[in-house]
Amino acid sequence: MERYSQFRDKGTAIAPFFPVPTPPSSTLWTPVHLLLFLVRIPPVLCLSILYFLILEWLPVGSFVKKCVIWFILGIPGVWWIDLQVDGVRRGKLAESQNHLPYPGTIIASSFTSPLDPLYLAGIFCPIFTRSYPSTRKVERISLFRAILLAFSPPSVFPTNPDNLTTLKELQEKNPKSIIVVFPECTTTNGRGILPFSPSLLTANPKTRIYPINLRYTPGDITTPVPGNYGSWLWRLLSEPTHCMHVRIAESVYNNASITTPEAEKERPTVGDGMGFDTNIFDSPRMRNGTRIDSGDEDDREGKSGKLTRDEQKVLDRVGEDLARLGRVKRVGLGVQEKIEFVKVWGKRRR
Repeated sequence: MERYSQFRDKGTAIAPFFPVPTPPSSTLWTPVHLLLFLVRIPPVLCLSILYFLILEWLPVGSFVKKCVIWFILGIPGVWWIDLQVDGVRRGKLAESQNHLPYPGTIIASSFTSPLDPLYLAGIFCPIFTRSYPSTRKVERISLFRAILLAFSPPSVFPTNPDNLTTLKELQEKNPKSIIVVFPECTTTNGRGILPFSPSLLTANPKTRIYPINLRYTPGDITTPVPGNYGSWLWRLLSEPTHCMHVRIAESVYNNASITTPEAEKERPTVGDGMGFDTNIFDSPRMRNGTRIDSGDEDDREGKSGKLTRDEQKVLDRVGEDLARLGRVKRVGLGVQEKIEFVKVWGKRRR
């Protein structure tokens, strides 16, 4: 495995792109696994065709769509067994709705499996987006494309920049919808959190961002390596059950100085603190009463731009929350390293 040592994080020795092996089982269970696969695949395929070709494009209401999605998850035995929400005691979830994503907010989700967007759709009926490390803008995608994204090769640059938009613009067009962002830009095996795309920085500073981590037991239904549709479908349908663990952190804002709506009201307005002891060159540049950071001009061109200190704090806060929720660590390997890993892994398989 020395040829893959470069794809281990130097600080933590975590390899986030390696596939998770299936737990060993006795050969006596092989007929059972085969039977489960043969029994489950017809209804899963029929419900998938019904949803993605018909229901997704009809105004049938979110309840019907959620029911079909949960049937798709329930047939393979994917059970939502564990839900923990920061700041909420057990049994008090109904009294703490502000701790859960609601229309008009953003979800920053981990990304390990095609089941991630399927679960989020079954709970929140959100708008899905795709992020890229090279730009702050996002691409709006359907649920089906979000699922296929888990099997797709990683990409640094968007194929069609004309389809990109900012989260703020997407929010303004869809004020009653939740927006899902996968800031890592590609899937992992769930053992580390990758560096984030700056796409979260285009959200409205007053919008809540909820970090959500999804974890599976066993972890062999993650898809850190592109392709392998058939083997993943076999692992999903041939096992009796798959356990899903959901963790939701307290909301954060796209502003390092804002933690609560009450704190936001106490923020100093433009011109405060501009006395004789203040260096005018240390203050943020302003245009028409709007703060202009070093990356704003790049935002309009769809480029990532250089992050300011406050912007980096926002991304670090969300990344640390996802790592804490998943009981893993943040790693320094990103999309470019995964692209190189996929090339090496493909040569090994050939």
